[in-house]
Amino acid sequence: MLIDNSKKIKDLQMEFHRVFPHLKLEFYEGSHREGEASPARQQLDKERLIDEVRSVHSEGNLHIREEMSVSELERLFLEKFGLNAQVFRRSGSLWLQTSATDDWTLAEQNRKGGHSEQLAREKRE
Repeated sequence: MLIDNSKKIKDLQMEFHRVFPHLKLEFYEGSHREGEASPARQQLDKERLIDEVRSVHSEGNLHIREEMSVSELERLFLEKFGLNAQVFRRSGSLWLQTSATDDWTLAEQNRKGGHSEQLAREKRE
């Protein structure tokens, strides 16, 4: 994923969601510790430019691998690009912050979200 100042938050979100369809990224004004949730009131508008919301203005690629943990991904966003990211997982029709399972891999989170979505769909039918 290429991170540069010309992109909007929604561009990063869409790129991530294409690879992990049962996960989503949200970005926040403040950082959070591993295992800690981010407050909704600090969530950034997806129309904002990356340039406006980050503290480190380096550009480059963030190589996201499905075997990396959520906490590793969130740490890389913060350390390399100054972006406070939080991963969410689908749970039925809701999106939950993965704060309690930050040690799970992105692949595990995505599988769990897909399974949860399938169960919710079957329940509605």
